[in-house]
Amino acid sequence: MERKLFLKNGLAALGLAAIAPLANACKKNTDGSTDTTTTTSGTDSTGGTSSTTCSTTPTETAGPFPTITPSSLVKSNIVGDRTGVAFTIKIYIKNKNASCAALAGAIVDIWHCDKDGYYSEYGGTSMQTVDYTSVHFLRGRQTTDSNGLVTFTSIFPGWYTSRATHIHVHVYNSSGTSLLVTQIAFPEGSSSAVYLVNTTGSSYGYTKGMTGYTYNSSDTVFTDDSSGLETATCTGNLSGGYTLAHTINVSA
Repeated sequence: MERKLFLKNGLAALGLAAIAPLANACKKNTDGSTDTTTTTSGTDSTGGTSSTTCSTTPTETAGPFPTITPSSLVKSNIVGDRTGVAFTIKIYIKNKNASCAALAGAIVDIWHCDKDGYYSEYGGTSMQTVDYTSVHFLRGRQTTDSNGLVTFTSIFPGWYTSRATHIHVHVYNSSGTSLLVTQIAFPEGSSSAVYLVNTTGSSYGYTKGMTGYTYNSSDTVFTDDSSGLETATCTGNLSGGYTLAHTINVSA
């Protein structure tokens, strides 16, 4: 599928309009605490060390396929009619301006492509030839709980030319004011979920393999993510499904 890459920050504002063991396939930890921090003796909900200082998650482009009317898609199960490897998405929102405490009441929109690399709400153009303009799969909105957590039920995203596997996220405060548009990257490597799903998941419909795949290091959105603030943790296996956990730090 042909894709026209957008400049990294140019459209951020538009977010408003029989194999080796598979368990623990993705191991990169990203609790968002990459600055010099003062830590407590416990751990936070994501399994990372709690801290009172954190770095704001980088802003990224919402385009070229942002959700057209996010408020109409308040739901946690975003699968729709799509098929693929079962996937649970857990996103924690923290407030950098409140000692990195959990941000309750934040509105979180997510969207990602299906196993074949296609987005709903768009299509019939050179950018995406298959027309999915009348459907709304793999898009949803939830409000964070007291732990700053939203959870979505989905299918593992596929990939398309020029982009690594990723999830788009737009975070608003409880009043609907935009706080951050960003993207989530996936760990890579021969034991990662990205590799295993695409190379051993043909029975689930993943037939592309990794030939022509754009890795994070070559993806123009993620090339500067040296701190790992945009890379999630992913655990699980093909038959049981995968779970992604990721913390996003905003200034609220």
